[in-house]
Formats: sequence, structure tokens, C-alpha cells
Amino acid sequence: MILLVHASLHGTGVRSDTLRDALLEALGPEGTLVTPAFTAANSDTSDAHRALVAGLTPAEVREFRRAMPPFDPATTPSQGVGRLAEAIRTTPGAVRSTHPQTSFAALGRRAAELLTDHAPDCHLGEESPLGALYRAAAHVLLINVAYQVCTAFHLAEYRIGAPLRTYRCVVRKPDGGKKWTEYEDVHLDDSDFGAIGAAFTWGMERKGHLGGRQALFFPMREAVDHAVGWMTEKRH
Repeated sequence: MILLVHASLHGTGVRSDTLRDALLEALGPEGTLVTPAFTAANSDTSDAHRALVAGLTPAEVREFRRAMPPFDPATTPSQGVGRLAEAIRTTPGAVRSTHPQTSFAALGRRAAELLTDHAPDCHLGEESPLGALYRAAAHVLLINVAYQVCTAFHLAEYRIGAPLRTYRCVVRKPDGGKKWTEYEDVHLDDSDFGAIGAAFTWGMERKGHLGGRQALFFPMREAVDHAVGWMTEKRH
């Protein structure tokens, strides 16, 4: 199995390395474990960046931006996706995709195959690991988090032709320096993901508990197809 996992370990009493090892054991030598390894603050067009510079003077904002380090898939920590994601990303042998804002990390037999192609102007569409995971019939596991953070639903936004917006982020140049890059991509919007998940009633999900907190497990293809239909009908 290929498993895309989102987890918050707060309140579970479970260590991130313990959970990582348990998932890898469950998947076995032929399985692959994938997680978001996002770096949203590596940008001056993101909410994460705006939160960091809130209250600074214009001059301080310019200096903050000038000093921002470029994204390095080998060393840049993930941001806001939990301790399990970092445990997976930093495990020897882990593979990480190269998008400077929405990378993924993976361990297992198909890790390199699934994460190698991540177009720099495609956050979470067909030319990202999400597209590869959909084609490979991956499953999704949500641990102590709700559908609001279900990254797979973003793939549906690309399939319905959601509006575009401009993004900017800082990347490493081949000579070791850094540069800012700008591109157009889908305007990602997770504000209705909770409603999309609540309507996911095909009997596809399985529920359980980890550390006294809820876990949900479901096939990614069915979830994305459901999100496409929901968005097509209800988004305007």
C-alpha cells in the first residue's frame, strides 16, 4: 500500500518516531509512507509569511525578506505539518520532492518514483506528488486531524479549473546563491474542506483510534472524485 498520512500527535501520548516505525512496519517492505513537508513561509505571498512580518516596519519587512534563506529540500524543515512529518523527512533514506512551498517526503519502495516529478509551478496538481499518488491508488490516513487538512482535496481544485493567482518564493540557484521566483498557479482554498469531508458518505472510510484520538482511513481516488463532484456543484 501507498499511504499519505496527516497527523497531529498533540494529546495522543505517541512519539513521532514510534508512530513512523509502526506505520512502516504495517506497510511492509513493499509499502510507501508519504507525508506533506510544506514550507509555506518560504514566500512573501503566503499567510504564513504575513504572520511573521506582522507589526514590522516597511524597512524591517524588506530586511526580513532579504535575509530569508532559499528552500533546500535536503535541509529546510517542514512547517506546520506536525512532528510525524519531520520524523519522516529526517529519516535516513527519505526522499523529498523539490517544490519550494508544497514539497512531500516519503519512505519506502516507491518513494522516489512518486516524488521525483514536482513541477515548480504546480503546488498540488497533476504534476505534483498528489497527481502521482492518485494514479497509484494511494490511501489517506488522518490521525487526530479532520478533513479540513486533507491535502488530497486540493487535487480536485485543479480538476475543476479553479482560479489562478500569483505566488512568489525564494529558491537556491545552481551556483549556491538564491533568487526569487514568481509563477501562476491555482488559488488554493481549503475553507470548504470540512463540508466536503462531511458529505463523503460512500462508506469508504474506516474509523479507529490512536492514543484516544480519532483516526480516519480512506482511498484517495474516491475522496478526490467526490471532491470534484462537490466543488463542481457547490463552488461558484
